Amino acid sequence: MSNRETKTDVILIGAGVMSATLGSLLKELVPEWEIKVFEKLANAGEESSNEWNNAGTGHAALCELNYTVEKQDGSIDISKAININEQFQVSMQFWSYLVNSNLIRNPQDFIMPIPHMSFVQGEKNITFLQNRFKALSNNPLFKGMEYSDNPEKLKEWIPLIMEGRTSNEPIAATKIDSGTDVNFGALTRMLFDHLKDNNVEINYKHSVEDIKRTEDGSWEVKVRNLDSGTVERQTAKFVFIGSGGGSLHLLQKSGIPESKHIGGFPVSGLFMVCNNPFVVEKHHAKVYGKAKVGAPPMSVPHLDTRFIDNKKSLLFGPFAGFSPKFLKYGSMFDLLTSIKPNNVLTMLAAGAKEMSLTKYLIQQVMLTKEQRMEELREFIPDAKSEDWDLVVAGQRVQVIKDTEAGKGTLQFGTEVITAADGSIAALLGASPGASTAVHVMLEVIKKSFPQHMEEWEPKIKEMIPSYGVSLMENPELLQEIHTSTAETLGLKEKELVFT
Repeated sequence: MSNRETKTDVILIGAGVMSATLGSLLKELVPEWEIKVFEKLANAGEESSNEWNNAGTGHAALCELNYTVEKQDGSIDISKAININEQFQVSMQFWSYLVNSNLIRNPQDFIMPIPHMSFVQGEKNITFLQNRFKALSNNPLFKGMEYSDNPEKLKEWIPLIMEGRTSNEPIAATKIDSGTDVNFGALTRMLFDHLKDNNVEINYKHSVEDIKRTEDGSWEVKVRNLDSGTVERQTAKFVFIGSGGGSLHLLQKSGIPESKHIGGFPVSGLFMVCNNPFVVEKHHAKVYGKAKVGAPPMSVPHLDTRFIDNKKSLLFGPFAGFSPKFLKYGSMFDLLTSIKPNNVLTMLAAGAKEMSLTKYLIQQVMLTKEQRMEELREFIPDAKSEDWDLVVAGQRVQVIKDTEAGKGTLQFGTEVITAADGSIAALLGASPGASTAVHVMLEVIKKSFPQHMEEWEPKIKEMIPSYGVSLMENPELLQEIHTSTAETLGLKEKELVFT
């Protein structure tokens, strides 16, 4: 057993879309820095970033109803939708920069244009959708959104959903053509190919077992080679923990004060995938509905056109499930071993608060295929069981922490935990996740390398022209960026005017 020690500038733990994005940004900003990546699995993008483990919705808040909250007076708070949309625009600009610089090629292998739609049933939900449409359609970021409750128009938009619909319950939808389907697995693999070509050392089948601080303030990472069993100690001035559900355990091992009083709650997902090409061809959109009462936001039902391996497919879901694993390829003891003296009260408080969520997950686990088909038939009345198979998606670990809302509050977003001195950062949480990766990683860079920001800002602005600017308040810049990214990424669509 070797205990070889090696020094480097940056260590990235986990070969998912977040590490790929951070590595790619740093390579542009400081090409001379040495970067090493350690990944437990045999390839990049095999966990949450994998195309079969997430919905592939380029989350821009165009269709996700849980990003627009109805206030008590019936008005709609669109602030979260605006934030997420602006963050997705940042990702699109960086991807365009990489394509224009020939650092990655063939954008159609990871991004395709697809209309994003919201679909509701019943008078109360229709009123909500109308109010949401009014609030969003006046905003430049959501220009081009259409609303209809006319069955004939809906047959044009969503023929498969309207086919065989006999219920008299009123229905309505919004549609916007500037949505995307993103294959985050393909994007992750492309970015790692680019990093490998630029002298980044990527170590697959290497498991990080411990992280501890050294006397000079660097971080020592204990890494096991899973093929040979040998152990190496790698030290770096900066460590990023981007290992999905595995991040919490490693963050806890770092011992930084910011890692205390944080827990994780794992939620697994299942999708139904259509195996009948005739049915797949009848649907061309991502259509999001409303979450059932008592259901968590990440289980909003949606019927999605996906492009995977240059083939069009149709997915419906997600159905939530429960597994104590924090990763799809994790351990059954993940949840248990994440409970520490400093977070046990936080975890217990969450358990008491989230009884309805626990009950909901148990009900979801118990569903038969036919019961899942019944839920699908709310979207596709004529859906036939033999046309659909079940696919197990990735694990999501929702963050539990003490907030102003009380002890043990379950968070439904993406969170970055950074040490006070910025020397180590960990990414936790779930959606919108991958879609906002570039924004999130720029925040990590800002917190971790404040002393370099002035020097790096011109390069960041070259990569992301809207950096530091609100696109919503600058319709001309939005128009310019929208046109150029659509052209570079091959998202040909009807031209929108944002002013």
